[in-house]
Amino acid sequence: MRLEVFCEDRLGLTRELLDILATKNIDLRGIEIDITGIIYLNCPDIDFNTFSELMAEIRRISGVKDVRKIQFMPMERHNTELISLLNSLPEPVLSIDLKGHVDMVNHAALSLFNCEADDMFGHPIASFLPNFNFSKWAEGRITRHRDNIVINGLDYTLEVMPVYITDESNESILASGVVMIRSAQEKRMFDDMLPLHNNLGFEHFVGISNRHKALMGQAKKLSMLDQPLLIQGETGTGKEMLARACHNRSHRAANPFLVLSCASMPDDVAETELFGHAPGSFNHEQGHKGIFEQANGGTVLLDEIGEMSPHLQIKLLRLLQDGTFRRVGEEDEIHVDVRVIASTRYNLADLSESGSFREDLFYRLNVLTLTIPPLRDRSNDITPLLELFVAKYVKQLGIAKPSFHENLVDQLSTYQWPGNMRQLENMVLRAITELEGDELTADLFHLPQAASSEVNLPTINLDGSLDEIMKEYESQVLERLYQSFPSSRKLAKRLNVSHTSVANKLREYGIRKN
Repeated sequence: MRLEVFCEDRLGLTRELLDILATKNIDLRGIEIDITGIIYLNCPDIDFNTFSELMAEIRRISGVKDVRKIQFMPMERHNTELISLLNSLPEPVLSIDLKGHVDMVNHAALSLFNCEADDMFGHPIASFLPNFNFSKWAEGRITRHRDNIVINGLDYTLEVMPVYITDESNESILASGVVMIRSAQEKRMFDDMLPLHNNLGFEHFVGISNRHKALMGQAKKLSMLDQPLLIQGETGTGKEMLARACHNRSHRAANPFLVLSCASMPDDVAETELFGHAPGSFNHEQGHKGIFEQANGGTVLLDEIGEMSPHLQIKLLRLLQDGTFRRVGEEDEIHVDVRVIASTRYNLADLSESGSFREDLFYRLNVLTLTIPPLRDRSNDITPLLELFVAKYVKQLGIAKPSFHENLVDQLSTYQWPGNMRQLENMVLRAITELEGDELTADLFHLPQAASSEVNLPTINLDGSLDEIMKEYESQVLERLYQSFPSSRKLAKRLNVSHTSVANKLREYGIRKN
């Protein structure tokens, strides 16, 4: 029960009000006094007869003009309206006290962090945003702080603003901070205030498997070094993404990160792109800076280095030795400080052994190595990756997040994923666009039926010598897998062996596509 008492400004009037409540054994939960001559009382509910007697006695107090029952106390109404306003905002908003603890949070923030209100109230903001140092921000009295962050693998923009209050001496005092989080996929305001360089490292990588954790731990160590780094992994495992994370975590993060695909252009064009050309070459009056010059102080990723021509391999070897090279058509040498990261889907050792890749270059690159395991070898990561991609695309499409059928993850985990994470992400997008209800099922992923044949292993014929038994078993394995990976190159990647070796085996056993 809340009462609004209109009265004159008379000394002792409030005391008389409280005495009446005391004589009727009515507890006072709260009181507010307005300078305009209104007293607000918050009391427990009482029966109708007691309420009628109370109202009559209050009206008989000298100076009381009127009394009526209201729904909210002024501060209650203010807080309720404020919370309703916050909850109506589509963007996550949090309020932080001066100790760095969350003291207010809206529905969008609870949904973003997948928490209940009790799980966030009173907890340090560092528990939810570990990269944001609230203490440092509060000490600096920053007017507005903006940064790029990653939450559950997705990109967001963080904005923190101080809340000042004015005391009786008109001095501004920092009372709290307000945190707003915006999706990076939506149009952002004040883009010119965002930092030019994104120093995010490995926050985009999601996984819970031991192989994934081991890869991240090793990558974080190697990212701080300047020596060449070799990243190996099948198509779609995220080699470029890992290379960029290593760059962003290194001391070179503020300098360029440039990529050249060694398999996408002719030899002469690739040489010009890498090393540039002298003035007057190719009918150009001015010279052209190559990627290595443009990335001076930064990092260059040579994607699919296994397909680099022998000529470029020689020039790259010289660069790795002393950091020098010559532009095309120029005699003077240029020195640069660049870290080279190379990626490949092939086994460089096999390519080196077959003579298609320089042995000395292989040994130069094969010092610091990261090998990304294929998705089929870390099925525990299917669930967090599925959650990540679904959250990403429901946000883009503006639809509610669907639930997962109870058998969905199990069925996705038995598939071999020849295209790895890229294939999973593409299938998630297609499944969401075809979704008609509110549940994702395996049917929406259109998994190839041929993949299930890998689960059933070939039968073994034990007749003959060991060599004959192994050859027959090998031929059955190759024939079975060849139907799911219908080219010698795809099959070579699946088995992590050289293309030449697989081609020879297929020819030896006379295996053809069905």
